[in-house]
Amino acid sequence: MKLILRLLLNALAVVILSYVLPGVGVDSIMTAIIVAVVLSLLNFLVKPILVILTLPITILTLGLFLLVINAIIILLTSNLIDGFHVTSFWWAIIFSLLLSFLQAILHSILKEDQ
Repeated sequence: MKLILRLLLNALAVVILSYVLPGVGVDSIMTAIIVAVVLSLLNFLVKPILVILTLPITILTLGLFLLVINAIIILLTSNLIDGFHVTSFWWAIIFSLLLSFLQAILHSILKEDQ
């Protein structure tokens, strides 16, 4: 139940950011739910591999290269899902930062209610 609620909150964050950011678009709520699921799966499966492969440059940039990895995962999601589009790499970085921030806010509100 908690997993489904977290996915729905992530989908809500994707929808909110698609209205705020002109370089990001989502066609429907169902597409946003699919985006949340695919982002979760890619963060679970692909991100650790990318982090290990780019560990030297991540250490050299003091962790800032993780923003690039997040943007790559968002662009990969954009290529996998038809109703979700991100126009450029920079919009993917901005989307990544704001999505993390909005998810933290939404999940902290959820924890206070329980």
